[in-house]
Amino acid sequence: MKSSNEKVIRSSDVDRVLVIMAKAPRLGAVKTRLTPNLTPEAVTDFYGCLLDDTLALARSLTDVEVAIMCPDSDVGELAQLAGNGASVVAQKGEGLAAGLTSVFAHFAAHRPRRIIAFNSDSPHLPPCVLEAAFETVASHDLVVGPTHDGGYYLVGAKSSHPSLFAGDGMGTSSALERLLSRARTLKLSIGFAESFYDVDVADDLTRLAAELRVAPARAPRTAAWLKEWGLGAVRLRTGTEAL
Repeated sequence: MKSSNEKVIRSSDVDRVLVIMAKAPRLGAVKTRLTPNLTPEAVTDFYGCLLDDTLALARSLTDVEVAIMCPDSDVGELAQLAGNGASVVAQKGEGLAAGLTSVFAHFAAHRPRRIIAFNSDSPHLPPCVLEAAFETVASHDLVVGPTHDGGYYLVGAKSSHPSLFAGDGMGTSSALERLLSRARTLKLSIGFAESFYDVDVADDLTRLAAELRVAPARAPRTAAWLKEWGLGAVRLRTGTEAL
């Protein structure tokens, strides 16, 4: 019998699990650091595109169970958005650190598996980076994908380490170093995925828009949204917005 806080759309006995850390795209609840540059409504629409393309990226891998880990209040909405291609599981506790702890406690509960948790705002990540991360975690206790701002966009393990994300300081420039310090304390072997970036602030948005203008197929919904957003910004700057 399914618990009330979990909507399982697809179960699998495969060895590899790819878990997207997500929230429901609600006004004022996602990507709030972009609001100085975008309206709250635009940020919410943009995040919905990021999440949709991230799901498509995850599903493009073969022999991988795809799941979403999210706050309990978001399970129903995200299950509708995900359709029948992913399971949606409620995290225990609040915040991203609790979510990451829940990922490994849940998916490694019965047997060791190669489990990768990654963010919902890097849909332009090349699939080969995820494949390489699965290979790395096969021979290490932990795999980490660093971001250029001192955080990380990806973390993987084969079993649960409950203290690994305690007091994580997610969203700070020391998040990666804190994670690595705790991993060393636990005597975990560490491998690294390719450094990448996620979309948190205006500079990230500009960089993503430039990349997707060249290669929109990497994240088609996001590319289309950014193209329209860019056209709207030009209209406003030039005074050609339709009346």
